[in-house]
Amino acid sequence: MQPWILGLTGGIGSGKSAAASHFARLGVHQVDADQVARWVVEPGRPALARIVDRFGEAILHADGRLDRAALRARIFQTPEERQWLEQLLHPLIRTEMRHALEQARSPYAILVSPLLVESEQQRRMVERILVIDVPEALQLQRTMQRDSVPEQQVRAILQAQAAREERLRHAHDVLVNDRDLAWLHGEVERLHELYLRLHARPQGHSQ
Repeated sequence: MQPWILGLTGGIGSGKSAAASHFARLGVHQVDADQVARWVVEPGRPALARIVDRFGEAILHADGRLDRAALRARIFQTPEERQWLEQLLHPLIRTEMRHALEQARSPYAILVSPLLVESEQQRRMVERILVIDVPEALQLQRTMQRDSVPEQQVRAILQAQAAREERLRHAHDVLVNDRDLAWLHGEVERLHELYLRLHARPQGHSQ
C-alpha cells in the first residue's frame, strides 16, 4: 500500500523542526521542502546554470555555490525577476519532493514545509495537515533567542508568513507547542499512533 502524505507546517519559532525530528526518530519518512529547495540549486544542477545565465556570476560564492543573500537582494528589487525565478524553481522543487516522497517505506510520509498553507500546489500533495502552533509572544521570544536577532526583524518575518489564523483554518490537527520538549515529544507520539490507525483502516488513505 502506498503511504499517505501528511503535511507538517508552522510559523517561525513554532518548533516545527523539533516536531519533525521526533517523527523521524519514530521511523516516519519525511521530505523537507527547504532542503529540496537548496538541493535544486547545488553546483552542477541545471537550475544553477540558468540562474547564473540570468543574473551573472556575481550571485555565486568563490566556491561556485549560490550566494542566496545576493540573489535575494536582486529578486526583491524587481518583481519580474522574482517571478522568473519562481517559475524556474517551483516546478523543479515539486518534482523532487514527489520523487522523494515516493521513496517512503513507512505507513505514512511527511512533507515538512513552512509555506504549505501559502502554496496551493504543495497542499494538493498532502492528504492531511498538522499545524505546529504557538502564541505569537512565544514565537518572538524563541526566535530572538535562537537567532540572536532584534524583535522588529522577527516581526517582519511573521508578516511575510501566512497569518496564524490562515494556517489554523487549513489544519486537520493542531499541536500547541507552548510547553517543554518532553511534552512536545509526547504529543508527537500520540499523533503518530493516530496516524498509524488511520493507515490501518480498511478503506485506507492511499495516494
